[in-house]
Amino acid sequence: MDALNVSRDSPDTADVKALLMRHFALMRAGSPEESCHVLEPDALLERGVALYAARDGDTILGVGALAQLDPDHGELKSMHTSAEARGRGVARAILAALLDAARAQGMTRVSLETGSAEMFAPARALYAAYGFTNCPPFGSYIHDPLSVFMTRTL
Repeated sequence: MDALNVSRDSPDTADVKALLMRHFALMRAGSPEESCHVLEPDALLERGVALYAARDGDTILGVGALAQLDPDHGELKSMHTSAEARGRGVARAILAALLDAARAQGMTRVSLETGSAEMFAPARALYAAYGFTNCPPFGSYIHDPLSVFMTRTL
């Protein structure tokens, strides 16, 4: 295995877009539309997110994005590790890169929305391990029993 490389990328890079579309399909299949806040790759481009991709050599393993809500508050979006790469520390590496990017942009808080279903338990555990705690809905989100909102200061 080559060293895991996490670097800034774009939602329109072919392999990144393909993984984002896998993520989109998985999220849409697991949640009703009104409770599913996943963005398609083109929407990530339109929002001007800072997207990071993790690779092992030329193989993409995972992605994650940081959207700026206001000058000091960011939101994590589209965190996804390919099924084939789970358990290898990919999500931890991407999350660390996103938190570093938020600090570099002068953000003092990062929040996220994830699902409340069992399939999202590993993601919630990862975020909790990095200091995220449950919080009320933020930005344009509203209370939804299928969503869990988390935040942390930097």
